[in-house]
Amino acid sequence: MVSITANSTLSGGAAVSIYSHNAYQWKDLDFVTAAMVADLSPVLVELGFVYTGVPRFSQFSHPLIEWYVEFPPTPISFGHLHVTHKQCATIEFPAGKLRIVTPTQSVMDRLAAAFAWKDAQSREQAILVAASQEIDWQELRTWFANEGETDEEFERFRAAVNSARRRNT
Repeated sequence: MVSITANSTLSGGAAVSIYSHNAYQWKDLDFVTAAMVADLSPVLVELGFVYTGVPRFSQFSHPLIEWYVEFPPTPISFGHLHVTHKQCATIEFPAGKLRIVTPTQSVMDRLAAAFAWKDAQSREQAILVAASQEIDWQELRTWFANEGETDEEFERFRAAVNSARRRNT
């Protein structure tokens, strides 16, 4: 039997939910994995999930819950930056360990969407994470530059995070 989470990393909106202490909530779990639908399907079907996506998107839903599970393919990437699962974080829960993108990577993930699609909601999610967690600001500044974003845009983002932190205290 394939272990679904042992070879995958949680990213996307669920990571934002965890890192923002549920200030943002979404109804999907994105586990980045190299596993194929043929490997995932038997395990998920046994748990009552139904395959609802196309092979590339690997989406499964369950008739009794509103959340769905999606398995984007590797590599884990944030814009032009690719990382390995070893560069991600692990969170301990009573039920076991969860591999998840780091808070800084979560910010990059949301900002990559904001830049690519001019999506204000993704930028707000990045602000929520950065305002709630310790962020590696130097790593983030370097990432901004590598994505072709200006230092002024980086400073605007940092100011928005600082403003959100002040509102939350």
